[in-house]
Amino acid sequence: MAKRTAKDWALRLTPLAVIAGLVAVFFALGWNRYLSMDLIREHGLNLQAYAQAHWWIALVAFVAVYAVATASTIPGPVFLTLLGGMMFGPWVGALAQAAGATIGSVVIYSVYRTSIGTWLRAKFEADAGFMDRIAKGIDRNAFTTLFTLRVIPSVPFVLVNATAGMMAVPLRPYVIATFIGLLPSTFIYTWIGSQLGGLLRAGVRPDLPMLLRQFFWPLMGVVFLSLLLPIGIKLVQMARARSGRAASANRAEA
Repeated sequence: MAKRTAKDWALRLTPLAVIAGLVAVFFALGWNRYLSMDLIREHGLNLQAYAQAHWWIALVAFVAVYAVATASTIPGPVFLTLLGGMMFGPWVGALAQAAGATIGSVVIYSVYRTSIGTWLRAKFEADAGFMDRIAKGIDRNAFTTLFTLRVIPSVPFVLVNATAGMMAVPLRPYVIATFIGLLPSTFIYTWIGSQLGGLLRAGVRPDLPMLLRQFFWPLMGVVFLSLLLPIGIKLVQMARARSGRAASANRAEA
């Protein structure tokens, strides 16, 4: 493994520094206030009307904004997801959010992979130790592992992006698992968002406590994905492993 120079490291780490700088500027200028319920209360109906009048332009712009928000690791995308449901409805909104989040995730994945991921992966292989076994295990079950992480909302989204890049996991299963894995919880949020236009027109100013009361059971679906789904996936994996061992034992006896 060739040794990297200080200049090489500086060039490779520049994208990470740029992302960190963007996040710092975002908060320093107070732009984080726009990624809150204020975004929906103050601009939701106007943005919904614009989307109805200029559907394709609004859709492309929404996907691009969501991709930038994801790539910059700025917190608060859940409010953009609600806005997407309000602007485009639950189905198109969910697909648009998943597309934007996937594009942004690929950017972060690529930044981490090109900056330190390839170097770390080579180091793991050279050491041939525990981390090398983990990396190769992820390679063997990349889609299943990443899909499980994506479909569970409580798993930090940014952490999965960074870890996948640092582990240099294959790109194709990463993209497919990200897009599909985001859809279940995203659909719940966009469905809630699709109901907010009527509330705003009725003079209601939604906030988080109101959302919890008004949409308690849909939000319980997100809780299910976070708490119970991992248990279900683990039970299925254990059952498959037992079946595999039983099949191997039967072949050995035969």
